[in-house]
This record gives sequence, C-alpha cells and structure tokens, in this order.
Amino acid sequence: MMPYNYAALLGKIVETFGTQAKFSKAIGLSEHTVSQKLNGKSEWKQTEILKACSLMGIEKEHIPKYFFAI
Repeated sequence: MMPYNYAALLGKIVETFGTQAKFSKAIGLSEHTVSQKLNGKSEWKQTEILKACSLMGIEKEHIPKYFFAI
C-alpha cells in the first residue's frame, strides 16, 4: 500500500465537522475505521471517497489533493 499523506484531508475534516468523530458518524464508519484510513493502515474505497467529498463539498478535480497526495 502506498504511503499517502492525508494531512489536507484531516484538515478539511476538522474544518467541516470539527472532529474526526463527527465526520465518522456522518460518513457511516466507526472512528476506528476512519483512523485506520487516515493513518494509512486501511485503504479508502471509491464509494467512501465520493461520500466524503459530497459531505465536505470537495469538487471531483480536487480528490487527488485530499486522497492521493504522496
């Protein structure tokens, strides 16, 4: 698995939801699962990426900035 950098994504989560816990609830994943994904221990599914973008107002062309930064 590639070591993606999710710093921008985490910043957007905090900016939009205030906490990772509130984001987890909104996206329908456990806090543990979201933490695993943000720490590169588990991969984001395409459906999760699209839902996260919808929840946070991330445009499709900005997906690489948040989910595929090296």
